[in-house]
Order: sequence, then C-alpha cells, then structure tokens
Amino acid sequence: METFDPADLPELLKLYYRRLFPYAQYYRWLNYGGVIKNYFQHREFSFTLKDDIYIRYQSFNNQSDLEKEMQKMNPYKIDIGAVYSHRPSQHNTVKLGAFQAQEKELVFDIDMTDYDDVRRCCSSADICSKCWTLMTMAMHIIDRALKEDFGFQHRLWVYSGRRGVHCWVCDESVRKLSSAVRSGIVEYLSLVKGGPDIKKKVHLSEKIHPFVRRSIDIIKKYFEEYALVGQDILENKESWDKILALVPETMHDKLQEGFQKCHNSLQRWKYLKTVASDYQGNIKNDKSGQWLEWEIMLQYCFPRLDINVSKGINHLLKSPFSVHPKTGRISVPIDVQKVDHFDPFAVPTISSICHELDIISTNEEENEAESNVKHRTRDYKKTSLAPYVKVFEQFLENLTKSRKGELIKKSDLQKDF
Repeated sequence: METFDPADLPELLKLYYRRLFPYAQYYRWLNYGGVIKNYFQHREFSFTLKDDIYIRYQSFNNQSDLEKEMQKMNPYKIDIGAVYSHRPSQHNTVKLGAFQAQEKELVFDIDMTDYDDVRRCCSSADICSKCWTLMTMAMHIIDRALKEDFGFQHRLWVYSGRRGVHCWVCDESVRKLSSAVRSGIVEYLSLVKGGPDIKKKVHLSEKIHPFVRRSIDIIKKYFEEYALVGQDILENKESWDKILALVPETMHDKLQEGFQKCHNSLQRWKYLKTVASDYQGNIKNDKSGQWLEWEIMLQYCFPRLDINVSKGINHLLKSPFSVHPKTGRISVPIDVQKVDHFDPFAVPTISSICHELDIISTNEEENEAESNVKHRTRDYKKTSLAPYVKVFEQFLENLTKSRKGELIKKSDLQKDF
C-alpha cells in the first residue's frame, strides 16, 4: 500500500474531493428522501482546515453547493451536526434563543483510548490487530442491542480512520428523540462506570438483566483468545494484581498462592473460576463473589461509550468518508454482517486511492481513442474505495425501502376513511 505522508495532504485532498468523494450517495443520505424540503439546508456542517482552522455552522442548498464548497476549502476533517430550526449559515441573524437544534441521528462514539486501563499491547492513539478485537466485540454488543432491544433498523457503522468506530442510527423516529431519551438509551448500554481512580468499574446486581446475559454470550466467544492469550491478562504478578483488585479481599490469599503454581493466563483463569464458585458455595448471604467472573469479563471487554456524544442533539460527529489527517485513512462504512473480518489496517488511505486513480488515468489517456462513454464510470469505482461505498449504498437502499413502506402504510390508512 502507498505510504501516507501528511505533508502531501493538501494536494491529495484536492484530487479526493474533485474525483473520489461519493457526493451523490452522501447527499442522498443526509437529504432523507427530501420529504421535508429544508431538511438538508438546515443541517450543520463543520470543516477543520489546514493549521486547525475550524469553521462551524455551515449549511448548503443542495448537493452542488456542498461539492463546490468542499472542493474550494479542501477540509482536513468534516463533522456533521444537527438539523436546526433555521439555516446554520444564518444563525447570527436569528433572534437570540430561536436558533435550536431540532433533529439528529442517534450517534455513538467508541474510542480505543478509553480502554487504556485494560489493554496491554498498545496505549493512547495506537492500535494493533490484538486490541482491535475490543472494537469487534463493541460493534456486536451495541448493534445487537440497538436492533433487538430497541428495534432500531437503520444503523450505519463507520471506522473513524484511526482508533475507533462510530455508529449512526438513522431511523426517522430516532432522529426526533429528545436529549433525555438519548441519555436513557446510553445509560442502558453502559456497564463500565467510574474514572481512572475507580478500580472496580462493573457491579452486577443479584438479578441479571437479559442485556447483560446477551452481552456476556458475545464476549465469551472472544474472551479466551483475546484476553487470556492475546492480552495475557494474568501473565505475571503485576497483571494479576489488577484483577485481584476486582475480587473480594477474602479470596486474595488463596488466589495469590494458586496463581504462583499455574503456568499461564489460561490456567490462572480456570483456577480463579474454581475459587469463585467455592466461595459462593461456602459463604451464605455474601453475594459479592456471585458474578465475579462476569464482572471481570465485562470490565476487560465491554464497550466504553462517550456518553456526551450520544446524548446531545447538537453534538458534532466526524463524517463518513472524511480523511484522517494523521493516518491518511478514509473513514469508511463497515459491513455489520462482516464485522469479524473488518481490518482497520486494510482500509484505503488517501495516498493509495489517489495513486490507483493516477495509474488508471494514465492507462485511459493511452487508450483515448476508445469511446468516451466508458469514462463515465464513477472514479471511486476504479479504486479500493469501491467496496466501502457499496456498503453505504446498501444502507441507503434499506433506508429508501423502509421510507416507501411507511408512505404506503400512511396512504392505506387514509383510504380507510
């Protein structure tokens, strides 16, 4: 793959926004069928330009306006905000207090840095294939809950371009939710609680909620390979002391003694489970060890959501198909059916797709005698960005189908009178 040099970004962005950005699909998404005439015009866009120049409250009349502005500004980053009561570009002219955020997709932001207390392979902005499993589990757990527990249909998962993932829930009813309801949903989806000073961040009650059980079922599929082999969370005294901090003190001596006799994390985990179940059997009325194994699994593997991103309607979130200025990777949609096969390191960089386009353009010029009709193939389709745009198109197709279904339902209801 073509290596990315941040110094080349201005030139690469020019080419990307001119020939590779999938404007038609992007507009189709944010226009939501154009049922409400001003829906797109009232949407806030924010651009971050070179040298961290940040421009908020931009809005556009249509796809053509958006294209022209993006090609003129060549933003390093694009963020999408809410649909407002007035055009965001005119927010200064509106009477104080009248300019209000009215609708927005329900969004989730999961960032690998929030797992730094439990991953041993990398820290801060770094990721590797070992810790990426945390994102795989997070997508499975959150997506299942959004679909089955809440009944949300239209969920777009997107790779951030560096160290995390975003989810956009786009159902019409969801876009209208209040901040209070959004907070309630995020609260339901949050089990790991407490800042860096709190050691034990998961506390299960005596009665286990079905959401917790289903999440544990997902984690179990990955736990041994991810936590015990890949992260080796019980490798040595330093690492198992972190786990002992989550265990009732009355078990510490027995575990310390047993751990020293075991040879690896797999054996130590097996021993911990045995001690925990003996503890439950022996101490009546003390429920602290009852769900010990699950609490540890959840603390090490359960998704960590940025609550503020989800609950605020006017919160901005990085746009799909943005370019990450540090890695050069494109923020691409993820096929939720193939989450286990998604590889962040295989995601095209802006350098690689611009390079692919250069080679194709050179070949096409050499064959210019051929009909110009062939030239109409969209440029992104000739590059490794194509399969990711296809995932986006499939998501849009499902949105359109359900919107048509709703319209038919409404017209049928009206005929009943």
